[in-house]
Formats: sequence, structure tokens, C-alpha cells
Amino acid sequence: MTDTPDAAGTAGVTDTPDAADSPDPAVTTNAPVPAAGPALDWCHARLRAGSAGAEDPEDRGTVRSMPIVLHLPKADLPRRTPLLEAVAGAVAALCLDARVAPGGPWHEPYGAWLDARMRKIARRARGAQWRTALGVPGVMREVDGCAAKAFVPGPVDEVDPRLGRLQIGGTDLERDEPGPPPPGVPVVWIDGALEMSVGKAAAQVGHGVMLLAAVMTRPRLDRWIADGLPVAVREADPDRWRELSAAVAARAPGVAAVVDAGYTEVAPGSLTVIAVDAS
Repeated sequence: MTDTPDAAGTAGVTDTPDAADSPDPAVTTNAPVPAAGPALDWCHARLRAGSAGAEDPEDRGTVRSMPIVLHLPKADLPRRTPLLEAVAGAVAALCLDARVAPGGPWHEPYGAWLDARMRKIARRARGAQWRTALGVPGVMREVDGCAAKAFVPGPVDEVDPRLGRLQIGGTDLERDEPGPPPPGVPVVWIDGALEMSVGKAAAQVGHGVMLLAAVMTRPRLDRWIADGLPVAVREADPDRWRELSAAVAARAPGVAAVVDAGYTEVAPGSLTVIAVDAS
């Protein structure tokens, strides 16, 4: 699949052969297989149902996560905003992929993850690490030359060793100034006052884009998929965050908020991101 420009930047999902160079869609990674018909019905309904919460944090065997890997080359670090937009696009594409629907090769691990707490853990990779990670099942997204990949979820203690050896922290990116979001594009707003690391922000943006898909009507979801899942990510200043929070409190249509459990970086109960569909 070739790159498809979208309104949030030059975004697309690049089809890069995996290590085995296999044409089998069950193992060919990086390119999405968009769900349609009954498969998309299931994906949409399952996102609307939300987390089943079937996890006991004291029992590691019940804890599952979606790995996300950020491509952070040493010599040419990506810009923060398009990298987070790549994360949002990758997570959205995986959650709306035919392979996570009943009968698909990713259905069981994806369903078990949704039945838990839908955790996400962001890691970083460069060079050979990134090329190796591309061989692990999942979907990759690139926005303005910045790439991230969302992987099929699984038990937190049984991560594919090609991902498990990657560092979770240690590198952050400076805030950039991307300007206002493009018109007609859904936006995942980050509370800038929280000053989250890029890894923490990536996980929160991933949560936000899932909630965004959930609040869309089915016809709107169909159009979003047909458009290539464009999504903008921006940090909100205090005034905008108050406006967004008021929209959440008023249960405005097309608006969804992520309330963080507080395991890392922020206090429990913090609103971290607010996703808003295009008006």
C-alpha cells in the first residue's frame, strides 16, 4: 500500500516486508487490512463496549498490554507532534483491522486485551532494532517522515523478545509548534500542563483515538476509514483545556476523554487527553 496524504500531514501506512517476507496476511506486518461489513460492525461495537476490566494488577498473568514502538533514530530525531500522530494512526488502524475481528488471526489476543484494561506500553527503537521490530505482527504508520508501530496485544510478561529488549524510557522529544490542527480532521488534545514524556503521551494518545472511534457513528466511521484515518494531535493550553473539559462534562457529542489510572507520571484520575471528532 502506498502512502496516502491526509489533512493532518503526509500520512500513510507503508507496506514493509517482514523478516520472513511472507505474503500470508496473518503474518505480513505493517500494512493494515481495513475491516468492513460484519467485521467492522464487531470492531466498532467492541470499542463502544470499552474495557471489561478483567485484570488483577496483583496477578501478572492477567495483565495484558499493546506494545507501541516509536522510531527514534539517533542522528535525526523525529518531531514530537507527527510522531504522536503516527501513533494515533497506527493504533486506530490496528483496532479497525479485519484481523482483530472474529475469525481473524489476531482476534483472541486482541479480545483478551480488551477484556483486561487495554494497557499500552511505548518503547523506542532505532537502526537494526527498528528493522527487527517491523517483523513483529502489527500495523505501522508514518506521518511526515515520523514512524510508529502498534503491535498485537498480549500478556505483559510474554512480549516478543524482538520488542521486549527495547527500552521503555530514556529518550524524550522537545515540544514543537505544529500550528492549529487542519480543518475537518479529528483531534486528540493533550493536557499540556501535565508535561508528559513522549512515551506516556504516546500511550494516552493511543487510548484517546480508540475512544474517538467509539463515539463516531457507523457512517462517520466508514468515512474516516475511507479517508485513511487522518487524525491530528495537539497540546492544549489552559484556556482550551478548560473548554474541552467543559465539553466532556456536558457530554457533548463526538467528544471523549481519557482518565488515567495513575500508574506512571500523573496522578490517578487525571484527564490526560480529550479526543474531539471533526465538526
